[in-house]
Amino acid sequence: MNPSLRLTVLCLVAVLVGPGCASGPEPAASEPRAPHGVGDLLIRNASLLITMDPALGEGPLGIVEGGDVLLEGGRIAAVGRGLEGRGRKSLDASGKIVMPGFVDTHDHLWQSIIRGCAADRDLYGWLEACVYPLGRVPFGAQDAYAAVRLATLGLIGTGVTTVLDWSHAFNPGFVEGNLRALRDSGLRFVFAYWVAPPGGCSEAARIQQDLVGEGLAAGFQVAAHPTLANLDQLKEAARCAGELHVPLNVHLGESPKDPQQKQVRALELSGAFDGSLLADHAIHLTDREVELLARHRVAVAHNPLSNMRLASGIMRLPEMHGAGLRIGLGLDGGTADGPDMFASMKAAVGLQRARLQSASAYPGIADVLRMATLGGAEALGLDKITGSLTPGKRADLIILDTKGANFAPRWDGPSQIVLNGQPANVEYVFVDGRALKAEGRLPEGQEKNAVQAVEAAAHRVRAALSASGVRPPAGGD
Repeated sequence: MNPSLRLTVLCLVAVLVGPGCASGPEPAASEPRAPHGVGDLLIRNASLLITMDPALGEGPLGIVEGGDVLLEGGRIAAVGRGLEGRGRKSLDASGKIVMPGFVDTHDHLWQSIIRGCAADRDLYGWLEACVYPLGRVPFGAQDAYAAVRLATLGLIGTGVTTVLDWSHAFNPGFVEGNLRALRDSGLRFVFAYWVAPPGGCSEAARIQQDLVGEGLAAGFQVAAHPTLANLDQLKEAARCAGELHVPLNVHLGESPKDPQQKQVRALELSGAFDGSLLADHAIHLTDREVELLARHRVAVAHNPLSNMRLASGIMRLPEMHGAGLRIGLGLDGGTADGPDMFASMKAAVGLQRARLQSASAYPGIADVLRMATLGGAEALGLDKITGSLTPGKRADLIILDTKGANFAPRWDGPSQIVLNGQPANVEYVFVDGRALKAEGRLPEGQEKNAVQAVEAAAHRVRAALSASGVRPPAGGD
């Protein structure tokens, strides 16, 4: 890369990092926001464009060989070959793959603080050991900010440009720190807020209003957990989601124990199916329940890495796709054991092939790439603004270096992304036309500072747990 272009790209990244960001591991205030739509850029000579728009190229992935992408004002202005770049900054993508950024449809970003916790437990054992204790001790703004900020850097590293963050909302300070870290990340985000006393729906409405006009705040959802035992709370969450005109977001059929809680019946009784609904995991469902979800146009977040780690089971993905459900991929917080959308795609393909003993089982390579991009955007209701390289959409895209030892030699680009790809192959990440990762690196100091901050936060939380007589979260025992 020539020196002037390198300086330009690094400046696009550096604008995300203010002087205070490098001052220490415990930022007291938000990092400065990047100005909207930083600069215009022509990405030229890409070996492969995977547009996810069949109208733009060949096959279901809309592939263009030797193509260019023009970014203007934070949007994709044009896609094709030989685009005019006179007077514009340009980035030579020769030998590289350009594609939409990944969409993480289900995550709990604060859970970076409990990575590796209770590695030998199932879902409910892990919740008891690692999640519930943190709701009983001070876990405030500074700690939430540190945990979520670290998680967002991990997402950027693996090429995620949009994330849905399902927040457990332990306390108002936690929510404040959680949202501040999302805003500072530069990622496009949807915030799913756990509606519970004392604030309830009025606090949800306030948070939603605060997010209105945020350039990267792509949406707001109401989070709840469906069981007959907490039917009143579920009814309130469904009512709140309807009042705010937003989706209700629930964990559904994740554990083999969940059918005992009559979750689907609880959703029916609460009126949740009358509005927009996003169901996470959706593993242990009957044929009738799958048909019910499809009839009510429920979207689904598939989390294969988490489901494997917690021995939760394997989603019947081909059957759910066949029923017409919209399905995206999620990384699901602490039990994904580190953000890696490439591993998630590979697992989504491999689990179904192993389950059905068929190499042609859904999802195939093109299917899972769509799930990780445009399919995720559809599940979140964001497909009009992101998920493909369609001109007019926001400039959320990634550039993959195919020359790494894990990837080379280039044989079949899409297959190698899924079967060979790793976060290290992500060379550039653009959100709204802004570079969050350039030349394979995050802005200098960000990762180191975030690690130091979350280590300090984990120390504080462990100390608070010990002082309260609660055993701190630990590894498998």
